[in-house]
Amino acid sequence: MIAQVVLIAVVAGAVAALVAAELGGRRVGAVFAKTIASAGFVLLALLGSRLSTPYDRWVLLALAACMVGDVLLAFPRAFSAGLASFLVGHLGYIIAFSTQLPARAWSSLVVAALAIPSVAAGVWLWPHLGALRAAVLAYIAVITLMTWGAIAVAGRAGWMTCAAGLLFYVSDLTVARDRFVAGRFASRAWGLPMYYLAQVLFALTLTR
Repeated sequence: MIAQVVLIAVVAGAVAALVAAELGGRRVGAVFAKTIASAGFVLLALLGSRLSTPYDRWVLLALAACMVGDVLLAFPRAFSAGLASFLVGHLGYIIAFSTQLPARAWSSLVVAALAIPSVAAGVWLWPHLGALRAAVLAYIAVITLMTWGAIAVAGRAGWMTCAAGLLFYVSDLTVARDRFVAGRFASRAWGLPMYYLAQVLFALTLTR
């Protein structure tokens, strides 16, 4: 328990340093802080689980893929590779959720509700995407499915999956706004903490 608290504190401190580095335009500092924060949530998952269930193993894979995506997105020319890493991460989460409750049992009302902001986001981003239109639309579809699964299995995996899925979903809207619409610090200032909180919550859902 103490080690977990320390790791969470390390992630929180690294995220604070990341936001400060983004504000100050210190790119090297931002990459360093982001790497520490992302490695922190992977270590948190490893510390809290024996990886004895398929759910644990798929969530760990998802977290690791997202960590790779975080590092890649720190470099503008690696954006497509980072997006692909996050696609793998979301697929890992979707498979993890399906081990808790088969996808055919997920509520259709939830995905119908999620489709509204997802379609709106696609329409909003469309004029700004250029050659990345297909990739980004695929990403929107996959993160919508991930969030659907996170909400669907909350009754079995706990409230943290629901909270984490929604936080991840909203934080990615800030990434899209920052990358494609208006590159402003404000998007990162609240989007980055939301994203890292989501990953910490996912890590904490693993078997103790």
